[in-house]
Amino acid sequence: MENIARLMALLTGDEKHDLASYSTLAVIRVLYERVLDVSPDNVDHPERDRFLLSKGHGPMAYYAVLCDRGFFPESWLSSWATFDSPLGHHPDRNLVPGVEISSGSLGHGLPLAVGTALGLRAQGIGARVVVLVGDAELDEGSNQEALELAAALALDALTVVVVDNRSGSYTVPGRIAARFATEGWQVRTVDGRDPDALEKALSERGVGVPNAVVATVLEGQEEAA
Repeated sequence: MENIARLMALLTGDEKHDLASYSTLAVIRVLYERVLDVSPDNVDHPERDRFLLSKGHGPMAYYAVLCDRGFFPESWLSSWATFDSPLGHHPDRNLVPGVEISSGSLGHGLPLAVGTALGLRAQGIGARVVVLVGDAELDEGSNQEALELAAALALDALTVVVVDNRSGSYTVPGRIAARFATEGWQVRTVDGRDPDALEKALSERGVGVPNAVVATVLEGQEEAA
């Protein structure tokens, strides 16, 4: 953890959305360190697992974890968001090794994840697709359509992680989990800062149903969406 904190400290400036990033840090670390089969060695292999950061306006934690895992050199971090840096305020899949989608405009990650999982299944590839979204992002209508389609198509290779800091327009405890469960998803709710609980929830997969993990982060320290 000390190295991740050191790497994150190299990213400076007013636009780094540090609080939004810290709300996602534990999830991203557990995925890359304990769950996903993806590394710099297999980053282009068709059977690698995919991680999609839909909450792309807060990429600081994402960049730090990718750097820590060896996807790109540490020297990139201190120059992030400058004119010629590959590390922008939003991650760019064409510039940053290991980044699967360019993101930042909220509401697109889950639909893209559904399409990715469906495409992999059509190729006979059993790789996992994990997408991280913010709770307020679920207000976007595109997410509801993707949520319903994933269940109808039984995309069990798909996992959605919702970082829930009660920043949505209409926050009711348990509503997010109930929304996924109503549509036929397998749902788990865990402490979003407990690595062991996250690992257990993210490692379990339903059979014939897509998966959702609601990671609650409720101390009031994170910014919206």
